[in-house]
Amino acid sequence: MEKQVFRVPYVSDFLDELKVPLSPVTRAGDYVFVSGIPPLDTNTMKIERADIAVQTERCMEGVKACLEAAGSSLDKVLKCTIYITNAAYFDAVNEVYGRYFPKDPPARTFATVGSWPLPFDIEIECIATV
Repeated sequence: MEKQVFRVPYVSDFLDELKVPLSPVTRAGDYVFVSGIPPLDTNTMKIERADIAVQTERCMEGVKACLEAAGSSLDKVLKCTIYITNAAYFDAVNEVYGRYFPKDPPARTFATVGSWPLPFDIEIECIATV
């Protein structure tokens, strides 16, 4: 099984600019792995510093773009992990997240973290099939 690495508009550019040594999305065989995607504004390629609902929306749009770049889609997601700075955001995140997975949502972990080196409160990663 050979690993494939995909460039994703605005996500890859953001990572390149910061010189972060990771790929936003990889694929091996029938599996797609999306790295933790922060709330990036698609127009400015900068972190979207906004309320948690907007940040969640930006993360999910980034995850969607990564999946599509690797030949997958949200309906093929098996597992998501949400990393968040405050567990009190649970309901607001679920409201947005639920719009992206309205039927048969994937398995999921919701984990609180201390902080990141950039100003955002949420990051979402996932594993999917093609």
